[in-house]
Amino acid sequence: MTKKIKIGVIGCGNISGIYLDNFRKLFGFIEVTACADLDPARAKARADEFGVPTACTVKKLLSSPDVDIVVNLTIPNAHAEINLDAIEAGKHVYCEKPLAINRKDGLKVLKAADKKGLLVGCAPDTFLGAGFQTCRKLIDDGAIGEPLAASAFMVCRGHESWHPDPGFYYQPGGGPMFDMGPYYLTALISLMGPIRRVTGSTKITFPERIITSQPNYGKAIKVNTPTHIAGIMDFANGAIGTITTSFDVWGAQLPNIECYGSAGTLSTPDPNGFGGTIRLLRAREKEWVDVPLIDRYADNSRGLGVADMAKAIVSGDKHRANGKMAYHVLDIMQSFQDASESGKHIEITSSCKQPEVLPVNLFL
Repeated sequence: MTKKIKIGVIGCGNISGIYLDNFRKLFGFIEVTACADLDPARAKARADEFGVPTACTVKKLLSSPDVDIVVNLTIPNAHAEINLDAIEAGKHVYCEKPLAINRKDGLKVLKAADKKGLLVGCAPDTFLGAGFQTCRKLIDDGAIGEPLAASAFMVCRGHESWHPDPGFYYQPGGGPMFDMGPYYLTALISLMGPIRRVTGSTKITFPERIITSQPNYGKAIKVNTPTHIAGIMDFANGAIGTITTSFDVWGAQLPNIECYGSAGTLSTPDPNGFGGTIRLLRAREKEWVDVPLIDRYADNSRGLGVADMAKAIVSGDKHRANGKMAYHVLDIMQSFQDASESGKHIEITSSCKQPEVLPVNLFL
């Protein structure tokens, strides 16, 4: 691929560093031309650190002819607004998860992009890493037989002990499901396909959290989103899944994701990473075996989804970390809350295609 796709990054907080570093080191066909932040000093610091030629306002970045894709790394509550502004400016957009904090805004983004013939992408892209691409190949090759069920667990004590500004994690668009759920749900969809129905229970366990990290040590956070969510999922292929996400747990000894089939069990790596250990137990065998990774993206390769999207802009092919799948994940996450409030199963009206396997040589 000879044409370079030009990237503008909006939001220069914690997560921006790994994106900017990977754009510079891993993908030669991507060029970051500008970065912007509500805090001009933060944008300038990132530009200086990673050799980005322009640090500017959001408005200037969106009007720049040197930006093909806007990579939106703002806080969740700002995702939809920035996505829509980028699309209105004629830019493709790739957003950190979640796509939006509610279905209405998520649909607005997809419809606006479709009307203008623009692409929408969304994190997470960890399912494109070596770990889950290897898991996908194992399932596709019949290593566990017919997939029958899956379980997923993400439990921790929350982010107020380490994050410098953790308040948004406890507002709508945050919490363990909207913060970490996309990694797990996207991984499950990549392995087993879309989800047709869910139910669940959700709870705000502690109405207030105290920050124990600097620079806001001792400040209180009012919690306005559930911090413990237990969900049940019916996949379109007939499999049943369970998921638990929590910011209320001091410690646990639980697997990340396991897939159970008619001929074995697959234990996956952490879906918040790109590599990790894969373990397989075949039917009637007593010993688990470690499975080697088949791909090279085993380190922190955030931005892989942007690279796949950039390729799609040039080739006209479909990209994998796409807006339709991100909206399906958003719909599922919101439906767990709806199910808890209504005491019913919720039929998932959205769907998506199970993403294609990432060719090993795609970015060579």
